[in-house]
Amino acid sequence: MAANVYASATDGFSGDDPARTRSAAGITGGATIDCPDVGTKLTSVPEQAREEVDKELAALDQQIAKAYQQLSESAQQVQQDAGFADNAIMNPLKEKRSATLERIAIAIDRVGDRPEGLADLAACTVRASGNQAPAQGEGQDGGEQQDGQDQNQDGQQQGNGQGANGGQGGNGPVAADFADIKNVQPNVSDPRPEGDASRGSFATSCGVNENGLFNSDNVIVAPGVTNGAHHFHDYVGNQANDAFASDQDLANAETSCDDQGDKSSYYWPVLRLQNGTQEQDAQKPGGGIEGNTGEIVTPKQVTLNFVGNPREKVTAMPRLLRIITGDAKSFVNGPANANASWSCTGFEDRQLKDKYPLCPQGSDVVRTFKFQSCWDGRNIDSANHRTHVAFADAAGNCPSGFRPIPQLVQRIVYDVDAPSLQDGGRTTPLFAVDSFPEQLHKPVTDHGDFINVFDEKLMGEMVDCINEGRTCGAGAGGGQEPAPGEEPTDEPGEPQEPSESPQAPQEPTKTPDAPQGGDGGGKPADEPGDKGDGGKGDDGGKGDATGAPADEPAAGQEPGDASTAPGKAEPEVKATDAGEQGGKADGKGNGNGNGSDEDADGLGDAQAVGTATSAPATPTAPSQTEPQAVGGGGLADTGAQLWPAAAGAVLVIAGFVVLRRVRRT
Repeated sequence: MAANVYASATDGFSGDDPARTRSAAGITGGATIDCPDVGTKLTSVPEQAREEVDKELAALDQQIAKAYQQLSESAQQVQQDAGFADNAIMNPLKEKRSATLERIAIAIDRVGDRPEGLADLAACTVRASGNQAPAQGEGQDGGEQQDGQDQNQDGQQQGNGQGANGGQGGNGPVAADFADIKNVQPNVSDPRPEGDASRGSFATSCGVNENGLFNSDNVIVAPGVTNGAHHFHDYVGNQANDAFASDQDLANAETSCDDQGDKSSYYWPVLRLQNGTQEQDAQKPGGGIEGNTGEIVTPKQVTLNFVGNPREKVTAMPRLLRIITGDAKSFVNGPANANASWSCTGFEDRQLKDKYPLCPQGSDVVRTFKFQSCWDGRNIDSANHRTHVAFADAAGNCPSGFRPIPQLVQRIVYDVDAPSLQDGGRTTPLFAVDSFPEQLHKPVTDHGDFINVFDEKLMGEMVDCINEGRTCGAGAGGGQEPAPGEEPTDEPGEPQEPSESPQAPQEPTKTPDAPQGGDGGGKPADEPGDKGDGGKGDDGGKGDATGAPADEPAAGQEPGDASTAPGKAEPEVKATDAGEQGGKADGKGNGNGNGSDEDADGLGDAQAVGTATSAPATPTAPSQTEPQAVGGGGLADTGAQLWPAAAGAVLVIAGFVVLRRVRRT
């Protein structure tokens, strides 16, 4: 039994792990590669040159990824020879980039005006990642750091050459990437609707990617290029999205949305637990080879709401409109286009841009994306995928020449525990989004993508609904999160309250009018070390003992306007043992609410019946993300199954001993 428990605890942490050897071994958190982002500079590319230019831009990303891998694997040489990085890595990278930039200039010059200044974007630099911490001579084996091998340069201990975070080593995340949500001041403000405001909302329900549709492509940024994103995406809605999907492919595809009139594609980088699990991409580009490792977490809930404008009526989105919100390279590009927000259920008046949240027990992690809500009236895409759409200002006004369109507000909830930072996530694993390798899994790199494939009839219904101030759509019916200071209604099976804080105006509870796919009937742990009783959902949902109010985030918020509150300071690092995290429900229900009717022309009829939010159903077929080399259970699961049996055996033996003594006396 002891051997079984030990094996379960150490699976995936072997020094002989081939995926880890290629992706994480030797990676140092002390440096990354900073290259000018050429794509953002190309604001005007003739349509005839788009395909060739996009492929060359993808080649630039590939070059950076390979150079970062070289840098990571050469940490020892870099430390021993100050010129090694420039001579062996950076100068060859500059030469490759120069050749690629010249091909871009030639492609544009054939059909338009040759762009100026591209050659100036060839040079890259090695720069500090900000992950470094002073060498620790106390604790953690009582030794000093040794070339980033015995410990990460962020001070986290490495076990058997592997980072304590279960597979990414110095590639991130690190303790400084997390902040206690209770230490963040409320920072969300909504513009007050005035005049001809469009006050309604339209919700679509498309599941949580319970069927496991993933790839590391990005058909918007790198069409026709396999692994153009260099990280895995979750996909909901359109089921045909990959690098080679044409507009017709998207129109003819099946959809996971309840309303078959919505074949839009919604996708975002997956969230992973850094626990050593090897997923289907563990030894592939975009996955383990590029530092994206660990268990992919299926969202507990995904809500997709389209809201109006606080100043004007909205107009219909054009079909096949592409929108990217956030910046996958913002760690090196800077936060100008960063636009994802992180928070916790019950605390969503506090949003983080550059930190992952540490949520109290009973509260879930929330990612929120507010997409651009102003359109130039002409283009469904642009060369840099940004200039054809824009954000409204703080008052809700669109820039001159732009018109308001329904704003997509995407909210993704995860049932993950606050990681144990003191031991680098060994007790409770760290979590992070997938990223380009050199972006080090920073939360500020989070981003979301959307392609509008609503049929025109349903889009018209959406616009009418929003402009008339109604609440509509297959996902309608969800309630908003209570305003600060309000007491949400309690329901049976609620967890214990999170620790009190002067900045915590809300308790995480379930909102009665926001169905979440079945109440798990979860019972919180009464004492540290107890595991909550999740129960089993009855509606296709995961047993929920935590509660997650389905709020509707503020419209009109510009990128970067909500940041950490006292927040740039590193939060207190507090170890969290597995027992303290035991209060979350783990039961799963069965059921699938996805529609199955298919239109021959890709245009579905609108439907008006559905659930308020999407919750993961138990798949009928084995998940595509089943670990390849690690047993299904971790240490906690193995202990939960074996220790009770062992305790029972001990009690039986003790009983026989007592009986024999009684008979002798």
